[in-house]
Amino acid sequence: MTTQPDVITESREPGPDEKLPLATLGGDSKGSIEQVTLGLFIGVPFVALLVAIPFAWGWGMSWLDLGLMVGMYFLGCHGITVGFHRYFTHGSFKANRPLRIALAIAGSLAVEGPIVRWVADHRRHHKFSDAEGDPHSPWRYGETVPALLKGLWWAHMGWMFDEEQTPQQKYAPDLIKDPAIRAISRQFVWWTTISLLLPPLVGGLVTMSWWGAFSAFFWGSLVRVALLHHVTWSINSICHAVGKRPFKSRDRSGNVWWLAVLSCGESWHNLHHADPTCARHGVLRGQVDSSARIIRWFERLGWASDVRWPDSARIAARRRDEVAKAA
Repeated sequence: MTTQPDVITESREPGPDEKLPLATLGGDSKGSIEQVTLGLFIGVPFVALLVAIPFAWGWGMSWLDLGLMVGMYFLGCHGITVGFHRYFTHGSFKANRPLRIALAIAGSLAVEGPIVRWVADHRRHHKFSDAEGDPHSPWRYGETVPALLKGLWWAHMGWMFDEEQTPQQKYAPDLIKDPAIRAISRQFVWWTTISLLLPPLVGGLVTMSWWGAFSAFFWGSLVRVALLHHVTWSINSICHAVGKRPFKSRDRSGNVWWLAVLSCGESWHNLHHADPTCARHGVLRGQVDSSARIIRWFERLGWASDVRWPDSARIAARRRDEVAKAA
């Protein structure tokens, strides 16, 4: 296994005579219009998620709706986990140019923000994990029950409305310098539009009806986006508040097994913070990690290389003493 740094937290800051391209869509601050738009993109899908059960009870859910919801969900989810997170943020593997572009687009379809902002936020999170400077730690306000409840809200979604954002030229200059990635980040509104309109387009064409288009939009767009958002945000909130911690890390990241399938393996969060650049997060027996499986497929196809797979010595070195003795 090649030697790599334990974690990419920030890239080299540009020198005084070095000018980076203009910031991508989603700069270092959020104006009132962007905050209102963010609220709509969070609130409307969440309302759809709340009414999903009575909607299904009254009007039903077709196999086409289910297929569109599941397919779009896992496309966007793996775009985030394999692309935005393990590849762009941490460099867990190298990707050829077509795969690099595809991962950037797939992650953008998850409607979780422009790629450069997403990566900058996450690199900053690892640099200050569960300490002052972490943009979304649930321990931000203290350890009492009221403080933790407030912190969980902040870590889950409140932090996204903070006007001051992570400086992208400090934490993600490597992505800003890439013209293709910079363009994809700037085009986030277009990728969001495609992500939301593709299910109703397919639903309407397959059923040749407006109802088919509406039903596909409800399940394949709104409910899918809301579910993916809250699963992703749960890694920030729930997985930093509860869960088993078999590995040594400098924060409170934990493994939450019941989120593993929906999070595509991201909820094996303790190992990730113990060994951030590892391409597999679920390294123990029975820990399902579909993102690692996809990376393996990419490697076998020759699209990915220099994959940072775990090995027994590296895993053992990060085990807690009491766990290692019990094993």
